[in-house]
Amino acid sequence: MADIRIQKLLADAGYCSRRRAEALIQAGKVKRNGHPVKLGDKASPKDTITVSGEKVLIPRKRTMRYIMLHKPRGYVTTVSDEQGRRTVMDLLHGIDERVYPIGRLDRNSEGLLLLTNDGAFANGIMHPSRHVSKTYRVTVRPAVTEEQLVKLSTGVLLDGKLTLPANVVVDTNEPGRVVLLITIKEGRNRQIRRMCETVGLEVARLRRTSIGPLKLGMLQPGEWRDLKPEELRAIRNAIGKDDAK
Repeated sequence: MADIRIQKLLADAGYCSRRRAEALIQAGKVKRNGHPVKLGDKASPKDTITVSGEKVLIPRKRTMRYIMLHKPRGYVTTVSDEQGRRTVMDLLHGIDERVYPIGRLDRNSEGLLLLTNDGAFANGIMHPSRHVSKTYRVTVRPAVTEEQLVKLSTGVLLDGKLTLPANVVVDTNEPGRVVLLITIKEGRNRQIRRMCETVGLEVARLRRTSIGPLKLGMLQPGEWRDLKPEELRAIRNAIGKDDAK
């Protein structure tokens, strides 16, 4: 087997996402055969790879898992939490493979979350160039004006940069409470909440209902299942071929 970049090796081993692996390498926490590595360095499964002194098992062959989870509120989207809070991994039972979340939902948000041990797949969904759509059902307060809807749709200034155009639909309009369906094609930190706050709306509830062609459907909070073959084909088609090495 040809040597591959170490960040991809860690991701393919299910240790973490490729982006997280790159951050670990840049922080000097990754070593190959006892020697620190830098971004771009390569290795093979025969090499000994450690992260913060912990040896990472690099399997020659492994079973790929592609999981959808209905994340409830109150759980953090990490593999482990230094503060001892409940993580989404506490909801997964009977899984032998070491999977990790693709992207994040903040602690007070809920809905569709994908987990995998396929680094290339995770990178394809998270990479900004893919523009994979994500739809959220957002309950906001108070009433929503036409001006606010236009701002959310055309772009809101976050961190000095406008958000990409979004599709915003009013689903329910009641006194003091409006439910919006917002579809975005990027994934900045806490983007939906920050967009709403920027235009003067308070987010009372936020639930992600779809990622690309994948829909939450009837999956109940805390439940998970493997993606069906047709779902996996559909999301792969949505993200296109990942040719990063």
